[in-house]
Amino acid sequence: MFQRPHLQQLKERMLESRRFIQVIVGPRQVGKTTLVGQLVKELSIPSHMVSADGIAASNIVWLNQQWETARQLLKSNKHISYLLVIDEIQKIDNWSETVKTLWDEDTKNNCNLKVLILGSSRLILQKGLTESLAGRFEKTYMGHWSFQEMKDAFGFTQEQYVWFGGYPGSASLIHDEQRWKHYIKESLIETSILKDVLMLARIDKPVLLKNLFEIGCFYSGQILSYTKIMGQLQGVGNTTTLSNYLNLLDTAGLLSGIEKFSPSIIRKRSSSPKFQVHNTALISGQSTTLFNDIKNNSAAWGRIVESAIGAHLLNYSLTMDYVLNYWREGDAEVDFVITKNNISVAIEVKSSKATITNGMKQFQKRYAPQKIILIGADGIKWQDFLMMNPSDLFS
Repeated sequence: MFQRPHLQQLKERMLESRRFIQVIVGPRQVGKTTLVGQLVKELSIPSHMVSADGIAASNIVWLNQQWETARQLLKSNKHISYLLVIDEIQKIDNWSETVKTLWDEDTKNNCNLKVLILGSSRLILQKGLTESLAGRFEKTYMGHWSFQEMKDAFGFTQEQYVWFGGYPGSASLIHDEQRWKHYIKESLIETSILKDVLMLARIDKPVLLKNLFEIGCFYSGQILSYTKIMGQLQGVGNTTTLSNYLNLLDTAGLLSGIEKFSPSIIRKRSSSPKFQVHNTALISGQSTTLFNDIKNNSAAWGRIVESAIGAHLLNYSLTMDYVLNYWREGDAEVDFVITKNNISVAIEVKSSKATITNGMKQFQKRYAPQKIILIGADGIKWQDFLMMNPSDLFS
C-alpha cells in the first residue's frame, strides 16, 4: 500500500509525546482521512475516530460528547494514553474555543489524551489555531499529490500527470476520460466550492465566486488585472470582493492569485494577480478537449505544462516555506520568482527552444537573483523539474 511521507512524520510525533494536539490541514480529496486510517493501524495506541461532516454547525455539544467518550474509554480500559481523531473539525462553529477548554481541563487532571484534528480549510483552521490554541498544537500541511507520488502509487507518466493532475481518488478513472471529467466536476469542484468555501465564509455573490473560479482556471498561468476580470464577469462585483473571493479559493486549495514580486509590500499587494490552479485537473476536468488531442496542439499543451510547473511550485511553497511570485514591468516578464531568506531564484518556462529573454535580463540586472532557471527545451526538461523539490534551488 502506498504511503505518503507524512505518515512516518506523524507516527514519530505521536510516539515522542504523551499528550499533543496535532492538526492536519489540506485540500479536499488529498487523502488526509486515508492517511490517518493507516496511522491508526500502525500504532499500538487505542483510538476513537469521528467526523463532523453532516453535524450541524451549531452542535458544539457533539464535540463535547466525543471528547468525553475518549476520556471514558481511556479511564475504563486503563490505557496509558488514548487517541481522539476528529475529522472535518471546521464544520463546528467555535470549535477552537471548545477544544481549548477541554484540553486545558485534561492538562489540569493529568488526562493523557492525544488529539488529532483534520480539516480542509487553511483559512478557518488557522484562525481558530492562532486565536484560541496558541502554544497547544503542531500543524502538518498535506497538499496535492506530486508527480513522484502519483507515479509511485498509480504509475502515472509526466504527460498523464500534467493533464490528469494529482487527485488520487480519480486515478483509476483516467482511461475513461468522460467519466473522469464528471468525477472532477461533480465530486471535487462542486463539493469543494459548496462545502469548503460557501459554507465556511459569508459569500454575498456565490455565482460570482463560481464564475471567478471558472475564469481563473481558464486563464491559469496568465496575469489579469481585477478591472479586466470584472469585464470578463460583466462588471459584477468590485475589486475588493474579487480579491477576497480569490483568497478563499486559494485557502481551499483550488485557485491562487500569485502576487507580483516587489521589495515593496504595498506595491505587491496592489498588483494584478497571476492566476494559478493548485491542481491541473481543475483545468482539464472542465475542458471539452481530451488528453490525446491536446498533446497534438503544441500551444495549448505548452500552456497546460506551464500550469503544471506553477502548481508544482505553489504546492511546495506551502510546505517548504518559500514565497512564490511572478514579475512584470511593461512588456518584460519573468514567469515565476521564488524567495526564501532574502534569496531569490527567477524561473522561466518555455515549451519551445529559447534563449534568455529580455524579461529575465532586466530582472537579473535590477534584482540580482541567486540563480536564473530555464525550464524547457534548452534548460531543465519540464519532465525532470516535476521530479525536483524546488527548495533545492536555494542550495
